[in-house]
Amino acid sequence: MTDTAEQLAPHAVERLKGLRSQGSHEGIFTSDLSVNEFVMVRKANFEPLGLVVGSCIYHMGIQYGNWNQNMEMDVLSQAMYQARELAMSRMEQEAILLQADGIVGVRLEVKRMEWDQDILEFMAIGTAIAHRSGASGFKGVGGKPFTSDLSGQDFWMLLQAGYRPMEMVMGSCVYHVAHQGFLKSMGNVGRNTEMEQFTQAMYDARELAMERMQHEAQEAQADGITGVQLHEGNHNWKPHIIEFFAVGTAVKAMENADALVDALSPQLVIPVND
Repeated sequence: MTDTAEQLAPHAVERLKGLRSQGSHEGIFTSDLSVNEFVMVRKANFEPLGLVVGSCIYHMGIQYGNWNQNMEMDVLSQAMYQARELAMSRMEQEAILLQADGIVGVRLEVKRMEWDQDILEFMAIGTAIAHRSGASGFKGVGGKPFTSDLSGQDFWMLLQAGYRPMEMVMGSCVYHVAHQGFLKSMGNVGRNTEMEQFTQAMYDARELAMERMQHEAQEAQADGITGVQLHEGNHNWKPHIIEFFAVGTAVKAMENADALVDALSPQLVIPVND
């Protein structure tokens, strides 16, 4: 606990002291859960402990892509991944200090700092939770709190189906999309035609991000990944440079998974919105 606290900002440690920890009803809890999510987390026999946050301000290195070549920008890919990992690990350290079993509703945000175009802030934020009866077996990889971007409702349903979250897994790829030559561009004027060079670049970049996310899930010895999302953005880099980011929650079946999922009864829900 001491080692964990020493790695956090002093004000973060002071804030966490006022929150609940596992097995204690002293202090208050904080969370960004909606009312519905809060109820469903408690319905799953878990208790919210506190809002946990990790932040990292990171200076991006320099790398240039060849004008007419599709290629990964390895320096930028590594920077985007490492910065997110630092933010995630600091969020996990706060959860460890609260003796949490896991973190739900994790959001990863990236923001460019106005004072320098090469500096980005990465922030991870979520709600630390603990099992109300102190039951073991819900921790994530290596005995650390699990991380998950599942909502409170999805977390409850996952447990009802006999699965538990292991780790929020992610993969990143920053890619330079080659420019098209002048003659080729002129030849496409007025024609319906696939831009094969661009198609291949976007396809390759997405596949690299997905592959890296899957590798993290395999390292966590998970059975699969739920709620996968694919994001893309250029973060104000030069034209033709884009990042693909894949993220989801790696899950693992519990001993009675088959019996639990078979016992579930799907319910018909009819939306009332126009």
